[in-house]
Amino acid sequence: MTPSKQTEKQTFSGTKPLLRVLQGERLARPPFWLMRQAGRYLPEYRELRSKARDFLDLCFRPDMAAEVTLQPLRRFGMDAAILFSDILVIPYALGQKVEFQEGRGPVLEPISSVDDLAVFDEEKFHQKLSPVYETVNRVRESLDEKTALIGFAGSPWTVATYMVEGGTSRDFAKIKTWAYGDPDGFEKLINLLVDSTTQYLSAQIDHGAEVIQLFDSWAGVLSEPFFRRFVLAPNREIIRRLRQKTTAVPIIAFPRGAGTLYPEFARECGAQAIGLDTTVPTLWAAEEIQKICPVQGNLDPIALVAGGDMMRRELDEILQNLSNGPHIFNLGHGIVPQTPIEHVEELVRILREG
Repeated sequence: MTPSKQTEKQTFSGTKPLLRVLQGERLARPPFWLMRQAGRYLPEYRELRSKARDFLDLCFRPDMAAEVTLQPLRRFGMDAAILFSDILVIPYALGQKVEFQEGRGPVLEPISSVDDLAVFDEEKFHQKLSPVYETVNRVRESLDEKTALIGFAGSPWTVATYMVEGGTSRDFAKIKTWAYGDPDGFEKLINLLVDSTTQYLSAQIDHGAEVIQLFDSWAGVLSEPFFRRFVLAPNREIIRRLRQKTTAVPIIAFPRGAGTLYPEFARECGAQAIGLDTTVPTLWAAEEIQKICPVQGNLDPIALVAGGDMMRRELDEILQNLSNGPHIFNLGHGIVPQTPIEHVEELVRILREG
């Protein structure tokens, strides 16, 4: 698999607030965006979603996906747009059956052994993902000089959980049984995902992504040695390969649930910034992570739902505790559908007023 063109190697730079922080600059007002900022809490999203055949159809229609990407910027003026897509487009592009069912979420035809990898067809990978690349093009052309465009992918461990479990999971028993019982065999799936994820992100960069985020949403479910093998090592390898291609695009890594392994991950993965989940104490993060690299986060999405004094106290604490170093404000996970729009408006007002 090869992307369509090469990006000139250079050191990333820029005057956009998000890029300045990713260069290590501390700003008086942290730039902000929200994970899942385009989604069901917005009526304009729900209206557009009703016109698509299904969720994947929405992801693969560049006109609609670009519009969804831009919707929250029109309302709230975030400092970054994040590509509207899904982490499961990679297994879909490899040839795994992927559906999104109303009320249930993603449903995949599960794999369970190395033998199942033989059915994947990497030759059509970029062809299937070409609508996503066109969306990146369209969004980049629509942004002003202050707003950055974030491309993204799921990290190999997290994507693998869906591929093996057949969807979301409570105990991750199937994937852990494979990973713990046959780690060398399981690593072949991880290596396939390292290759495909690197190619996918490289193509996003070719088409205009200015920042990349790697989402390892289920990083925290593994024991320490397997965290290092199946979370830290694959993220580090993807970042290393992207750096061989270009140093012009900074990378944010989000190892949700990493706990006390966050500092090690920050030191060793090679990302320019680390996303903090809701459970990370911000004073601890300032001492243990922010001295290594910029941090991003980490308001509880349910605090945004609750709003009022509670949200303002949580917000003030995050801003105060992370104010002495480079900080991108965000949630500690994705915005949820029941979030009142007026609470997002208040959050934005506070962040803008500094």
